[in-house]
Amino acid sequence: MNLFLKFKPLLLSVLIIAGLTLQTHEAQAGPNKTITLAGGCFWCVEADFEKVPGVISAVSGYTGGTVKNPTYKQVTRGGTGHYEAVQITYDAGRVSLDSLLSAFFRSIDPTDAGGQFCDRGESYRTAIFVSDKAENAAATKAKTDAQAALGKEVVTPILNAKPFYKAEDYHQGYYEGTSLVLTRFGPLSQAKAYKRYRDACGRDERVKQLWGDAAPFAG
Repeated sequence: MNLFLKFKPLLLSVLIIAGLTLQTHEAQAGPNKTITLAGGCFWCVEADFEKVPGVISAVSGYTGGTVKNPTYKQVTRGGTGHYEAVQITYDAGRVSLDSLLSAFFRSIDPTDAGGQFCDRGESYRTAIFVSDKAENAAATKAKTDAQAALGKEVVTPILNAKPFYKAEDYHQGYYEGTSLVLTRFGPLSQAKAYKRYRDACGRDERVKQLWGDAAPFAG
């Protein structure tokens, strides 16, 4: 008995390590899933979520509207009903939907029904698009938690998923692009133009004002 007690802590340590190793192995074999989120400018949402471990891809596009294969000009002009959105594919064994939705709410202003930050209009509204009961339950919980954390009404709707249309190629990975674009600041690479836009739009400033240290992406 004394010998068992002497080695019991070591035995427990071995069992814990074995358990974590097994969980890690199982996590690596997790299924790939998708969730579509609208959080204002899709460049920003894509840039934020591609940093999350377990996210496989984040694709900018349009969803929630009535026009098939809409263009950027059509969507931003208004009238199509589309949101700028990002379709996120993730390894469910490495990152949970709950974690992604929590990060999403804390990367936007979910109290603003008219757009996000400097971007106004229907295409810049926030929304979560769900495909089944499990996603709806997770989104509802995340919204309730966000509202409790802020102590303010959260107006981000939870909507049934509609066809998602990938945006034009030049929008994909815009935040790290090297092509030159003409801006009000002069010719800049896409990456520099994106940084100037994000700073001028006040996205991170407002998110930090709302969420403080809980904001996962605000620099």
